[in-house]
Amino acid sequence: SAPDLLVMDKPVCLIDTASDGKLCVQGSALQVLEQIQQPVVVVAVVGLYRTGKSYLMNRLAGKQTGFALGSTIESKTKGIWMWCVPHPTKAATTLVLLDTEGLGDVDKGDSKHDTRIFSLAVLLSSTLVLNSRGTIDNRAIEELQYVTELTEYIKIKSPDEAVDDAEFVKFFPSFIWAVRDFTLQLNIDGKDTTEDEYLEFALKLKLGNSSQVNNYNLPRECIRKYFPSRKCFTFPFPTNPDNVSYLETLDPAEISKRFLEVTGRFCQFIFDQSQVKNLKDGHTVTGRVLGHLVKTYVDTIASGAVPCLENAVISMALIENEAAVKEGLEVYQSGMEELKKSFPLELNEITSEHQCFSLMATQTFMKRSFRDSDGKHLASLEFDSYLWDNEKASEAKCESLLSVLSEPMTERTNQGFYATAGGYDLFCQDLEDIVNQYNTLAYQEVKVMNVTLKERAVLLEQEMKAQEQRQRQLEEKMVIEEQNNEERVRQVIQKMEEEMFVQQQETKRAMDSKLREQAALMGKGFQENANKMASEIEQLRRRNKEVEDSKSRELAKMIADQERRNAQSMEVLRQQHRQQMAAINSRPRPASRSCSVQ
Repeated sequence: SAPDLLVMDKPVCLIDTASDGKLCVQGSALQVLEQIQQPVVVVAVVGLYRTGKSYLMNRLAGKQTGFALGSTIESKTKGIWMWCVPHPTKAATTLVLLDTEGLGDVDKGDSKHDTRIFSLAVLLSSTLVLNSRGTIDNRAIEELQYVTELTEYIKIKSPDEAVDDAEFVKFFPSFIWAVRDFTLQLNIDGKDTTEDEYLEFALKLKLGNSSQVNNYNLPRECIRKYFPSRKCFTFPFPTNPDNVSYLETLDPAEISKRFLEVTGRFCQFIFDQSQVKNLKDGHTVTGRVLGHLVKTYVDTIASGAVPCLENAVISMALIENEAAVKEGLEVYQSGMEELKKSFPLELNEITSEHQCFSLMATQTFMKRSFRDSDGKHLASLEFDSYLWDNEKASEAKCESLLSVLSEPMTERTNQGFYATAGGYDLFCQDLEDIVNQYNTLAYQEVKVMNVTLKERAVLLEQEMKAQEQRQRQLEEKMVIEEQNNEERVRQVIQKMEEEMFVQQQETKRAMDSKLREQAALMGKGFQENANKMASEIEQLRRRNKEVEDSKSRELAKMIADQERRNAQSMEVLRQQHRQQMAAINSRPRPASRSCSVQ
């Protein structure tokens, strides 16, 4: 089962740097993610090298050791390392921890490398933890130039399409600033403040338009715009400075109680508040999907292009929808193959089971599929009804039964038993016994045998009755098929409505963050910025309306296409119905005979 696959006793390297300097994905890490069918909460930590990022990630994993803690000035973590553990508070969910290479390591030489690592952490996570030391002063914020470059390294749609900042807000993670070795009093202008108020104070903009003011404001504006959901934790020194390098091996008694208390609050906040990772359009990310995303983004970066969320979703949808069809068919086939062991069955029984398994298969498909806007993949979910297999099994059973029942009579005929005086009456009596036994034992069979012996004339009427029964069963099948089709349309509507609801929630979050920021700017005298934000809010509303209208048209088309396909399949059944009725009406009635079998 899936949870058994999550027993990772230590982290593994997810993204490394190849010998040519390009980022590459580790296949063994992708294999781990491929096995995780559960939704994932992804927490990534970024920050300058040698700031103790790994200690917090080990605590989130519920361990003392795991991610490497460097005891020298050299940056320990290279690339991005991953640790998957069962989520401690969310059932049937996996917590994926990503520890990133320390930023600002002068030995690396490539200035773009850090921005790529930072961008990947933003793209892959549902919560981004920024780890820094000391205070949130101007130097700490200036060191976050990566935030100002994010929109150059991440695209929402194809690179030539202009996209408003609000679009980024929909898909970026929530943001936590963890300030380590914090020694200040939480006090602003003589008033006690909370950690969050301290962060907001550090992100305050300055009035003015000089280049100096603009440079000061730019990283702050970016953090405010891209990460409207912000939280701050200030950690005191954990222990005597001489012991900091050995933090993972220290006894808890040697670690400051205040440090442990903040660490506990930090972990609990992430466990309670970090959301499951979602794709653009609200599709829940599982471990398997996360693996595909990692590969897509890293391959794109390695090719020299800019990762694009829209393109990632399109390629993801194709992979997932093809897999959803396969998964749905497997559900149907495994159920029917098990049923096949009991063949032959009555037609109404096999039709009922066919309906049951085909609905289960459709539900399985719907659960995994997304962005199947033209219904192409749903339409390819076609099921063999196993009726032919059932008929062949029934025919074989009838042949065997008739052979066994007629054996004594055939033997008597060969011995000349019926050629004696009174033999004709005995022949009629024996034949009637065979027919009665046959009808008693074979009346439920789908394929009543077309008997080729002398008895054919006698059994003609029984064959006609069997054909009429098959006709009734076909009519039953038409009713069930119609119910099936209605259920499929209902599931299509439900799926599309769920996707539209998630999109509306994404837009609402983006709108709320814009409105909050606008109110904050107006309250602090930034009228020009507030007016610009009002224009952005109006654009967001207009675009949202266009998306909703487009989705409504898409849904109407999907339903129309599905109903057209349903009508075609029903017409095939009606054609069969007409042919069977014509066959019944054209069959000759058995002539009167002296040897009659009722």
